[in-house]
Order: sequence, then structure tokens, then C-alpha cells
Amino acid sequence: MPQEAIVVAIIFMVIVAPVWIIFHYVTKWRIAKTLSVDDEQMLSDLWHSAGKMEDRIRQLEKILDAEAPGWRSKA
Repeated sequence: MPQEAIVVAIIFMVIVAPVWIIFHYVTKWRIAKTLSVDDEQMLSDLWHSAGKMEDRIRQLEKILDAEAPGWRSKA
């Protein structure tokens, strides 16, 4: 009986365990490759914030162009 248990344990360690570990990490890799819902929401928020900041910069440049026409050459 103990010999059979050793054979089963060796078969498990040689065949089942490596395949199990490989499939586990392949699944983890596929999940990590995609964006989660939270990541997509954060990316959308950042994109929206960047658009608003770009609009603000354009408005500030228009104001500076009107009030201090040579400001670009000074920088």
C-alpha cells in the first residue's frame, strides 16, 4: 500500500502539478493583459481631465496673446 501511494504521489508531482501550475499562470497572464473595469474608468477620467486641461491652456494662451503679445519669445 505505501508503494502505491508513493507511485501516485510521483505521478501527481511529475504530470498533474506542472500542468496545473502552467495553466494557473497562463490564466493569470491573460487576466493581467486586459484592463479591469476600474482601470477603464480611471483611464476615461484621465482622458476627460486632460481634455479640460488642454482647453484651459488654450484659453490662457489666448489671454496672454491679447495682454502680453511677446510672451512666447520670452520663454
